[in-house]
Amino acid sequence: MEAQAPFSGPQQWKAQLSRNWDVLGPFPIHAREQQFLSPSFPLNLSEPIDFARTWPSSYADQGRVGWTKTQATAEGDLKVSFPNIRWSDLRATEGWAALQHHAVLHTNITLYPPHNPDPAATPRLLVQLIQGSYIAIVPASDSEVVSPPEWHAGNIYAIERTLPRAIELPSPPSTTSPTTYHVFVSGDYEARIRLFGDPKLGRTPIQSINLTIDVETPSHSVNLEPTQDVICDFVDGYAFGDAIGLGVRSRTGWWTVTDAVLAASSEDIRVELLRPTTIAPSQTRIVPLRIVQTAQFSKPKLEMNITLTSDIDTNLTISAVLPITHLPRWSEKTLSAINGSYFYVQEMPTVFTVFPPLLENVAHRPPQPPILCLHGAGVDISQTFWIDSLPRQQHSWLIAPSGRTSWGLDWHGPSAKDAWGSVDALVAILDAHPAWHPRKLSAGTPVVLMGHSNGGQGAWYVASRFPDRVLGVVPAAAYIKSQAYVPLLMSRSAHFIDPAARAILESSLTPDDNDLFLSNLVDTPVLAVHGGSDDNVPVWHSREAVGVLQTWNPEANVTFREDARQLHWYPSVLKNDQVQTFLDRILQTSSLPRPRSKSFTLTVAVPAESGSLHGWKIERLSVPGRLGRLTVHALTDNELRIVTSNVEQFTVRADMLNIGSLYVNNKLVDFTIGSGVIAFENDGDRVWKGRESARSKTASTQASARIQSLLSTTAPFRLVVLDNSSSRDISLALRIAHDLNAYHRLDSELISGCTGMQDLGDGAGNILIIGDAGSPVLAKMLESSKTPFRVENNRLAIRDTILNEPGLGILFLHPHPQNINGQILFLLSTDASGLERAGRLFPIRTGVTVPDWLITSSRAEQTGAGGVIGAGVWGTGWGWNEAMSWLY
Repeated sequence: MEAQAPFSGPQQWKAQLSRNWDVLGPFPIHAREQQFLSPSFPLNLSEPIDFARTWPSSYADQGRVGWTKTQATAEGDLKVSFPNIRWSDLRATEGWAALQHHAVLHTNITLYPPHNPDPAATPRLLVQLIQGSYIAIVPASDSEVVSPPEWHAGNIYAIERTLPRAIELPSPPSTTSPTTYHVFVSGDYEARIRLFGDPKLGRTPIQSINLTIDVETPSHSVNLEPTQDVICDFVDGYAFGDAIGLGVRSRTGWWTVTDAVLAASSEDIRVELLRPTTIAPSQTRIVPLRIVQTAQFSKPKLEMNITLTSDIDTNLTISAVLPITHLPRWSEKTLSAINGSYFYVQEMPTVFTVFPPLLENVAHRPPQPPILCLHGAGVDISQTFWIDSLPRQQHSWLIAPSGRTSWGLDWHGPSAKDAWGSVDALVAILDAHPAWHPRKLSAGTPVVLMGHSNGGQGAWYVASRFPDRVLGVVPAAAYIKSQAYVPLLMSRSAHFIDPAARAILESSLTPDDNDLFLSNLVDTPVLAVHGGSDDNVPVWHSREAVGVLQTWNPEANVTFREDARQLHWYPSVLKNDQVQTFLDRILQTSSLPRPRSKSFTLTVAVPAESGSLHGWKIERLSVPGRLGRLTVHALTDNELRIVTSNVEQFTVRADMLNIGSLYVNNKLVDFTIGSGVIAFENDGDRVWKGRESARSKTASTQASARIQSLLSTTAPFRLVVLDNSSSRDISLALRIAHDLNAYHRLDSELISGCTGMQDLGDGAGNILIIGDAGSPVLAKMLESSKTPFRVENNRLAIRDTILNEPGLGILFLHPHPQNINGQILFLLSTDASGLERAGRLFPIRTGVTVPDWLITSSRAEQTGAGGVIGAGVWGTGWGWNEAMSWLY
């Protein structure tokens, strides 16, 4: 059997995907390098495919590889391997890095028309690609003009509840005979074991990919998507949270949700639509609803009616049902895990899981802080595995945030923001109902951090970025940073890129490098746990992290527990007497003053993403993109000496300055102690001045050091297409909206057509603007010269370089016009191929090396980051930063 069974759409279009696949590879790459390279590397899809040709590859004997064949199952499962490669020899010298490789996969799909098709209703494909990087559908007819293919990201992490993506056909199918299209998949084996598993020494690595394709005929209607719904549990009849989300997808047309009411009216419970929610054609959004309750509710489901209006003034009412899990009133015998909900950054319904303390709070004592528990990669908190693996506590809540999804952003950016949001949400939920006050928490409560695997890495990350809010850390089976987990040794880009440019690109990894920030934990109790025979994250990671911390302070309160012969996961990794004793010691003394070393160093990469250490906070760096450090020496009870490195401004709580004299870089500084925050600023002549300042009004002028910071939006994104007649621009906006929802459950509103900054809305969320680098609208937007990018004679320019070369993809951050803490990302191009190239660099995943601005050329198709012709980090005030910029 050569083809899968045909898939049928509502109007009986049928799609038949061949089970026979052509495979070209393997080619060495490193993690995330496929974002820079063409997904079809080394092929040029504008040329006919020569299945007899070979290409250079250093992995193969004689240094060349050609096409081979494999076959998928009827269910779409595809195994890709290269048994003729001597993997053991490669691994013996390069380790896991040598297992990473790229392959191009090819097959065909054929569409069969119904007997009487509607000529105005062109079918589209609904594609689910699991554990593949990218997919493209290309016309098979050699007579058709081949434009750059649209590459759609696959669900490479196999994230649960991810919807198929809608892909428009590159050319209309025949309505009278079958039409065949090429299907290309970028298959990338990531030896970060989390994707495909360690093949073990001597075995062949195997990519396990699944591809299923259905066919859909667009109709002017909407669908409910129950897998996207968000609902909290009810405890003793009361909602454990106020956020509800309803998944709604537009089949075609623009639809706006304008109202939502419960089907059965009640004075005791109702739902409120937070705001009208507009859904673009083929887009899915999670409509945010607030639940308002004044009495107990015991029914097994919430039934509601949703009203929508379309762009052609069509009204529609649909009914939705949300099942409810009811839990009994708490007692020592009825405690169980609870799913709570809250609105992440104002409007995004989000679920987190908690387990109550076994006992109520002790009378006349402050509530005991909670334990914030970060799950490993691929762990879905809707399942009970993670919460059941945690040690129960007498007086502390266990909080398991989602991190946005089971993979999230490795507990960085929005994932870290979600972790803190879950803590604050639990505080508010418990405060809202008097019956829950015996187990309530204090507002702004500190936490103890605990995590396993990726969550252990996340525990190191969150604790070292926000040390004043963390009482102690238990990182288990944690890796230090991604480049140490699987090194970037087999980089293709490295053979072509200027090392100076490479250094600037890789500076965008600096904020995630946990080892660089361990100075911030010298006064924080740490118990690192690791299995001595861990075959996923080698035990040396925890040993090294502990050693680095002890280098900063040999007397640091850090303990290492190595469990001999244990692998990556084992039931006692967190449930053991040593962990519990460590937790008891911290939690029982949490209300006492925290110890503070005579000397300590605060290390920061991005001030906006870092908190304070003993009340000291770096607010602004002298050279953004480089590390900033502030060392405090308490030489006597009456004198403090501060040493700064790459720091332009810092603040300190006034209660930390009960001293007589303060020296900064050996110079006495005058200041007046108030009741709030004291800001110290370098005036440019190495003279430091102190003044009282409300920190809430002190905005860091370094918004970021990388484009990834855009993901830390304060409200749903606005995705703006400058030219509403460009189908490719709209397609890219829809692709990014799908990826934001799939990978991070981040919401996006599409805006088609824009005449200037005034069309960008009220300024609540970050903005992505997609368009032509020569657009007149772009020229108007950039006329205020907020960054070094400008438009001259309908051509984009930076410094003395005019960007008019074909195939350029240009990305740069820009200050938000209404929100001092917000950002705009311009994603521009000089043609269609440049747009595809820039779109792949939108940093959906961690490890994509895109600093504040980047220009990539057509040479990237074959040389990866070697095709970058400009990159950098903005300086203070969004200006040119000579030390952190590279331009060819």
